[in-house]
Amino acid sequence: MKAAVHILAGLAALGCVTVQSPAWAESGPVVQAPAGPLRGEAVDGVDVFRGVPYALPPTGWRRWRPPAEMSPWTRTRDATRFGAACHQPVARGESIYSGEEPTMSEDCLFLNVWAPQGAEAAPVFVWIHGGALTTGASNEAMYDGARMAAAQGMVVVSINYRLGVLGYLAHPELSAESRQKISGNYGLLDQVAALKWIKGNIAAFGGDPGNVTIAGESAGALSVMYLMASPEARGLFHKAIAQSAYMISTPELRSTRHGDPAAETVGVWLQAQLGRQNLADLRGMDAQELTTASLAKGYAPWGTIDGKILPEQLVEVFDRGEQAPVPLMAGFNEGEIRSLRFLLPPSPPADAEAYEAAIRASYGPLAETFLKLYPSSDLKESLLATPRDGLYGWTAERLARRQERTGQPGFLYFFDHGYPAMDEADLHAFHASEIPYVFGNVDRTPPRWPAIPETEGERGLSQAMMAYWASFARTGAPVAPNQPDWPAYGEGRFYMAFEETPVVRDHLMPDMYETHEAVVCRRRAAGGIAWNWNFGVLSPALPPKTPACQ
Repeated sequence: MKAAVHILAGLAALGCVTVQSPAWAESGPVVQAPAGPLRGEAVDGVDVFRGVPYALPPTGWRRWRPPAEMSPWTRTRDATRFGAACHQPVARGESIYSGEEPTMSEDCLFLNVWAPQGAEAAPVFVWIHGGALTTGASNEAMYDGARMAAAQGMVVVSINYRLGVLGYLAHPELSAESRQKISGNYGLLDQVAALKWIKGNIAAFGGDPGNVTIAGESAGALSVMYLMASPEARGLFHKAIAQSAYMISTPELRSTRHGDPAAETVGVWLQAQLGRQNLADLRGMDAQELTTASLAKGYAPWGTIDGKILPEQLVEVFDRGEQAPVPLMAGFNEGEIRSLRFLLPPSPPADAEAYEAAIRASYGPLAETFLKLYPSSDLKESLLATPRDGLYGWTAERLARRQERTGQPGFLYFFDHGYPAMDEADLHAFHASEIPYVFGNVDRTPPRWPAIPETEGERGLSQAMMAYWASFARTGAPVAPNQPDWPAYGEGRFYMAFEETPVVRDHLMPDMYETHEAVVCRRRAAGGIAWNWNFGVLSPALPPKTPACQ
């Protein structure tokens, strides 16, 4: 009997048959969506629909193909349980981000919807999870949208997308079988497909398809920038939030540029590393074996600059003002690197003298400014701050600045909040620590996450941040009751500092943005140097100044 149920479920996912909801779920709310009827669960004034498929399973010959639209189903589909996570490595050690091992499958293109009961034309908030394009899933407890939906009157959606080698592999054989003669970016195309599904179906849940905000943290924020740059996503969203984004150099499909090998070349290399002869052999591998082995061989997933899905490097798209012209919120955390210490130099300088010598050798005429920002007098903090600013701080401020050139407002924030368990673990304002405050889920963090105290202050900060995010999604302007007005970045270079409470400040870390912008500009002009994690004592020699980089 169990086998028959699994067979029917698989056929249903392919659109061949439809499956009636189990009897125990008959009392839940039903939505008549264009994709087909769905039965969910009512939870404290919110209707929840989990595990909703937005595309056909990318299995078999559909592995490494763009997502394919599903045919509408006719019978009511059970949407009371989350769908499987996309394949990812499972051995994550003692990370504060680790939770229970997820159920995984290549059949993972699901989304989840939290809708306030009785909602009509409500703003839609779409969450794209982080995890270095390698791990994560839409069903993590910290991303539960029920409280945000109930408190802010928004329809909240979280999505899965293909990860790792299954989501981002480029390969000459894949390009040859593509109508556009390109490959890679399958995980990004999944996100586009989810947004198309939302546009066509979210009104049935009470959401407004004309008022959609995309939001994400870390790799989710990288994905937000990819979507802003991609012509494929144009018109599918109306506001964007990038939390701890990193505007790094990106591999190009067939060209070695900015120090990155061509993405197709990486695909051929990986095939050889895995001992496979061709694409058919790769498609024949078990999905989890392929995922784990690829990571072990050193494969890292990135978007691919293919001239079509991603037309150009992100820095160039945003410099030319060719990104989506929508209101934008961007920011980063004071302690980003405290939980990402693998980004620190493997052999740090022994003392202040060695540190200063390395910086002067690498940064030349910018060295003195660099040393004022990251002094040798506090070497530990300077080593933490350098990659934080080179990756996340520079990106956040750059996004705010460049977006305002399109005539849309850019709002900048800096999360600098701590509490006893966090600070005692030397994790003050660590990477992703703002997320539970945004979702109102300070009690739903992973097991090893420093426990957030149940105090009025913590609840108040969470309520304020949730309100700012929701107001931005609703109107394009972040406002919170009984909190300071959040001005756009503008000529005053304003930002919101989230400390014990929200505080408006200006001129975040003077000279930080200008210094890193000058470094990246010179590297771009030189052409053979990536701008990824090579900052501070890891930096190559600074290329010479050019007319474009003063």
